[in-house]
Amino acid sequence: MTTRRNFLKGGTAAATGIVFCSCGLLERAHAQGAGRTLPVAVNGKKVKTIDVHSHCHFREAGALLGADAASAQLPPVRDAEQAFIEIDKRLKFMDSQAVDMEVLSINPFWYGRDRELAGQIVKIQNEKLAELRASKPDRFAAFASLTLQAPDLAVQELETAVKKQGLKGAAIGGGVAGVEFSDPKFHPVWAKAEELGVPLFIHPQGVPELNKHLAGNGWLTNAIAFPLETSTALAHMIFEGTFDKFPKLKVIAAHGGGFLPSYADRSDHACLVNPGGCNPDIKLGKQPTEYLKQIYFDSLVFTPEALRHLAAQVGVGQIVLGSDYPFPWQLQPVDHIFASTSFSDDEKADMLGRNAEKLLNFGA
Repeated sequence: MTTRRNFLKGGTAAATGIVFCSCGLLERAHAQGAGRTLPVAVNGKKVKTIDVHSHCHFREAGALLGADAASAQLPPVRDAEQAFIEIDKRLKFMDSQAVDMEVLSINPFWYGRDRELAGQIVKIQNEKLAELRASKPDRFAAFASLTLQAPDLAVQELETAVKKQGLKGAAIGGGVAGVEFSDPKFHPVWAKAEELGVPLFIHPQGVPELNKHLAGNGWLTNAIAFPLETSTALAHMIFEGTFDKFPKLKVIAAHGGGFLPSYADRSDHACLVNPGGCNPDIKLGKQPTEYLKQIYFDSLVFTPEALRHLAAQVGVGQIVLGSDYPFPWQLQPVDHIFASTSFSDDEKADMLGRNAEKLLNFGA
C-alpha cells in the first residue's frame, strides 16, 4: 500500500504520472505564463490586490506530530513544500502574480487529534501567523486556526487571534468528523465570529466516504469531492437555518463556493417537489438562493465565463480574489478578472481588492 509519506518521498511519483515541481521549474512556469505584475492599475488607478486564498505551514506545529508531520501537513501535490514560507521567495512570487497581499491560512490537519494536542498545534500556528503578519504587515494578513472539534476552545482561540494577535478571522474545514457546521454544537463559534465581525474561510478537506467511489484517474477525490464538500457545508447552513440564526455571520467559500453557485436554483425547488424531504419546523427567512448573496466566494473559477456566471448568481460585491497558492491551480489569479468583458472597471477593482478590504476591516 502506498502511504502519503512514501508518495512524498517520490517512490511512486513516476508511476502515477505526477511530477513534483522544483523551485526552478516553478520559476520557469511563472516566466512562461507571465501575466500582470505589481503594481496593478485599473483604468489608470492603482488597486491593492488581496488574495484571500493562499496557504502556509509551520514546521514547529508539525513537529508535535512526530513521524506523522509530513503526511499530515503536506498533500502529495506539486510545490507543496513552498507552503513552508521563505519570505523573500514568497514575496518574489507574489510580485510576479500581481498580488499585493496574501491572507494566509492553514488547512486543518488537526481535527482528528485530541483536544490538548490540537490546541497546542493551533496555539503555535496562530502565534507564527501573527509573527509573520507583523514582519510584513503591508504584504501579509492571516486567518487563524481553530480547534473546532472543541468549540468552547475555538471560541477562546478566535477571540485571542482577533483581539490580541491581529488576525483577520479564521480558516475552517467543511465539517468536523462528519458533523456538519449547521449542528448547534458550533453555534458558539459562529456567534463569536459574528460578534467580532470577522469572516470564516471555509476550505474543504475531502469526503472520505466517497474515496472508493472516486478512485481512479483524474484525482476525483479533489476535483469532485472538494467542491462537493463546500457545496454540502453551505447547503446545510442554509437549509438548517444557520444563516437565519446568525444573519451577520460572514463566510467565505473557497473555490468559488464549489458546485452550489453553478446549480443553486435547484435548491429553491427541492422542498416544493418533495415536502417530506424537508423539515416543516424549519422556516427559512427567504428563498435558499437568496442566502448566496450574503456569502462571499473566492474568484478561483479559472475563466472569465465562469466568473461571469458566479457574479450573476451571487453579485460582484460577494467575490474576492483567490489563488490557492502555492498549489499551482492558477498562477496568475488576476488575469481572468482583467480578461472578462462582463465587468466594469469599478467591478474589477472591487473583486481584485476593494471587496476584501471592506470584508476584512482593513484600516479599522
